[in-house]
Amino acid sequence: MQRLFMIPILFALALPVWSAELSYQLRVDGLACPYCAYGIEKKIKALQGVANESVEIRLNEGIVLFEADTETAIDEATLRQLVTDAGFTLRGVKTQSVEPPDE
Repeated sequence: MQRLFMIPILFALALPVWSAELSYQLRVDGLACPYCAYGIEKKIKALQGVANESVEIRLNEGIVLFEADTETAIDEATLRQLVTDAGFTLRGVKTQSVEPPDE
């Protein structure tokens, strides 16, 4: 009886593992200084599922990289609005699945 009770609990604990961890690459016009980068970084870190340590901004290239663990991908319209609200222009978005680490 205890084993039957434990199965639903273990199943519920495993659900977060099935969410999709995605990597995003944003091409942004206007990133010229660390202060500019901070504005976008702050907005990205506020998105649900974004790992704070995953946000990387390459100023000279105008690229913003981050990972998010969400049930669905963050849509381009949301990212475009985020970048626009920070005072920049989004030129492109690339999204790809993150490979789980080897155990």
